[in-house]
Amino acid sequence: MRVRVPEKICDGLWMLGSEESCVYVAEGKKESIIVNGGMSYLAPDVIRQLDQFRIDESRIKSILILHAHFDHMGIVPFFIRRRPELRIYASARACEIFKKPKAKTTFNAFSREVAKRMGKTEILDEFDLSWTDEIEGTAVSEGGFIDLGDAALQIYETPGHSSCCIAAYLQRSKALFGSDGVGIPYKSIIDTSPSYDYAKYLESLEKLKDLDVEYICADHYGYVKGDEAKTFVKKTLEACKEERASMEKVFLRTKSVERAAKEWTDAIFQEKPDYLLTPEIVKKVHEQIFRHIADDLEGR
Repeated sequence: MRVRVPEKICDGLWMLGSEESCVYVAEGKKESIIVNGGMSYLAPDVIRQLDQFRIDESRIKSILILHAHFDHMGIVPFFIRRRPELRIYASARACEIFKKPKAKTTFNAFSREVAKRMGKTEILDEFDLSWTDEIEGTAVSEGGFIDLGDAALQIYETPGHSSCCIAAYLQRSKALFGSDGVGIPYKSIIDTSPSYDYAKYLESLEKLKDLDVEYICADHYGYVKGDEAKTFVKKTLEACKEERASMEKVFLRTKSVERAAKEWTDAIFQEKPDYLLTPEIVKKVHEQIFRHIADDLEGR
């Protein structure tokens, strides 16, 4: 079953944000943590939702970023300015990206593009949401834990969607935060995105597929619970292989990364006209994927 609206998921775990960009709060006896940074325009909504669900913001001591793409870390600058003492956890690679001036410029530009698409540019203008300051991250890695007191988030390195992607598992709630390293539950389908490395994406899914999961807490389009959550990672594996085969056929027919990416992007927006990202961003992502496909086919 898929849930699209912010709500309390189970004891000590909430989904905040919006359908298209989800943020989670996990609460422990010692402290609480925000998991995923979402889109920048979510910041005022998240503050309102903390109050709505009676979540004590003062107990939130950290934010866990699962990978360093603009649509997964947008609220970080806002919360760091609001709460300078917050710890920012991420992979070592993501912590490096936080410091790159070019990356910050990209975060801000893409955030504005998507805010415009969603009709929310006034929020970016009203609030101080841009990446400008130096933000120090604390690196977490495979096998590490973030201790919340009576619960802990276990970290898995899951490159494939990006080089900096990690996943976290909250055993107490049997909740997996897979970010885009696990499928995106868009409407009734599973969207996959091995945009960095297809083989590593599959390896990462293999690593996660046997976890005892009751909740898939996705970064986009809500969370999944119950029987569907139990098999979601395995079904992501199947969906990824099927999509890869289709993309290879498109590339072999078009014989061009540019043409293949444009055709694929056009098809995506015919099927998903309300998709979060802009066509320009989606095309750039798929150009990268088709370049990998071209290289792989050439090496066979």
